[in-house]
Amino acid sequence: MHIQDIFAQHRTTFSFEFFPPKTDEASEDLFRTIAALQSLQPSFVSVTYGAGGSTRDRTHDLVVRIERDTNLTAVSHLTCVCHSLPEMTAILDRYAASGIENVLALSGDPPKNLANYDRAKDAFHYAEELVKFLRTRPGANGRGFGIGVAGFPEGHPGCPNRLQELDNLKRKVDAGADYICTQLFFENRDFYDFRERCDLAGIKVPIVAGIMPITSKSGMIRMAELAAGAHFPAKLIRAVGRCADDDAVARVGISWATEQCADLLHNNVRGIHFYTLNKSDATRQIYQNLGVESSAALRAG
Repeated sequence: MHIQDIFAQHRTTFSFEFFPPKTDEASEDLFRTIAALQSLQPSFVSVTYGAGGSTRDRTHDLVVRIERDTNLTAVSHLTCVCHSLPEMTAILDRYAASGIENVLALSGDPPKNLANYDRAKDAFHYAEELVKFLRTRPGANGRGFGIGVAGFPEGHPGCPNRLQELDNLKRKVDAGADYICTQLFFENRDFYDFRERCDLAGIKVPIVAGIMPITSKSGMIRMAELAAGAHFPAKLIRAVGRCADDDAVARVGISWATEQCADLLHNNVRGIHFYTLNKSDATRQIYQNLGVESSAALRAG
């Protein structure tokens, strides 16, 4: 389903994010996880994207399989980095031919094994340029792609000027983005402030809140590396620090994320996007903690 239709039909969207595994065996394990999460009735799911060739192909293969073998709508991430114009055109043509209707447009970072990569070779340097290009492509069924872009409630790590950062976001939206999906955050007030600042800037598209439950101490450290600039509240760090093992950490992290979700729903969030880390347990437990068995019940509440 096209993302515009999803937002038109769902007053609140609930979505899950996965990343493509590196092996065929792990891919099969992930697909079983995805298939199991169908019962939660997400509005859509998304698949991350790496600039490397093998990861790129696995993203496409996983998105196509989701569209073909499940009742879920898939959104494929797409980055500017490491792509010439012919490459980008070929990728989008392949998506359209495979029935993929929706893309999350990102600037992206060069792979770690290409530390000295020259971005002058790339067709696009900024997500805004990619959004504009996406708007010129026919997409699946000739309708044009549904387009999402990233937002950063606590500020983009590459842009310390917060006023300029919001101007950059508005340019992405004005270029043709249909919605914004945010980086993970642990303090809802940061999201509410971001949402209000977007409104003041004239950004009117739906803003989906990114939530990632902490499930281990090592995972929290890894999370801090991936989400550069993310703020970990002292109260959360203290709670995790007194945990005896990762089972206890998971209980704390899931409880914290549940409280975030309940508060977001109370404050009319347009959507909640769960960063699943390719596992279903934490997301499923949050739904149970909220007293529901599926997204349909959350939307009806």
